[in-house]
Amino acid sequence: MKNLILALAAASGLAIAAPLLAENDTGMVDEAHIKDTAHFMKMHGEQLSAAIQHPTRAEDMKRDAFRHPAETLAFFHVGPEMKVGEYAPGGGWYSRLLGHYLGGEGQLVGLYANPLTATSDPARQQRIRDTAAGFGKEVAGYTGLPAEKFSGFTLDNLEGQKGTFDRILVIRAMHNIMRAGTADTEIRAMRELLKDDGLIGIVQHRAKADAPWSYANGSKGYVKQQDVIDFMRLNGFELVAASEINANPKDTADHKEGVWEMPPVLATKREDLKGLGESDRMTLLFKKAK
Repeated sequence: MKNLILALAAASGLAIAAPLLAENDTGMVDEAHIKDTAHFMKMHGEQLSAAIQHPTRAEDMKRDAFRHPAETLAFFHVGPEMKVGEYAPGGGWYSRLLGHYLGGEGQLVGLYANPLTATSDPARQQRIRDTAAGFGKEVAGYTGLPAEKFSGFTLDNLEGQKGTFDRILVIRAMHNIMRAGTADTEIRAMRELLKDDGLIGIVQHRAKADAPWSYANGSKGYVKQQDVIDFMRLNGFELVAASEINANPKDTADHKEGVWEMPPVLATKREDLKGLGESDRMTLLFKKAK
């Protein structure tokens, strides 16, 4: 275990030591945050590695080499004692990991879209509410921990939750909310949920900087890094740092059927895309603007 922790810390340091700003961005990167990551791993590396290596993640571990959970959560400074919101949990890959990591002294909360802006269909609105209400039981099933340790709610009712979250994670979901036109209301709601020193971490499929809007509007799963940075700035956030932890230069990001042609989905079964890893992804961290 000790060697694993040291390896995780070393990997995080290498991956995070060279943060970069998106092309044309004029904001400042917080270098202190990068330097603090080594200290973070020293403090929490053992708990993080234990969660990553948990036997219930045996199948999920196959994606660790492409999704870099240790480096990503360290870059976002997600501590095991924090209250963390996971936006649009989806298939549960991160929920299973975060459930183990936060299930002791922290809190994992599933954050779901505002049903009233997500759809006009009452039946679909109710399904969103039901899914949010069932998040605790779902994570309990993944982890074997009591359902009371986890919870979920939709972003149309923030009563009692404002200013209580340390971190919110938006993992491979920005293309959906930006495409749907609800990202501004969703991100603003998340801003209200965060403590003054809270942070939002985003991992998102990255379009090329010169990609046409028809490709980078979210419909193909890809968006431009600069568009995300600008969007977050318009909604009350400042860029803290950007990392290439989840970059994949092998991804040409120009697939006719979008990101779903890449592993692990391989929707079109293209042989030339097998073995390339997952999509090229931006990894961005934001703080609330003053």
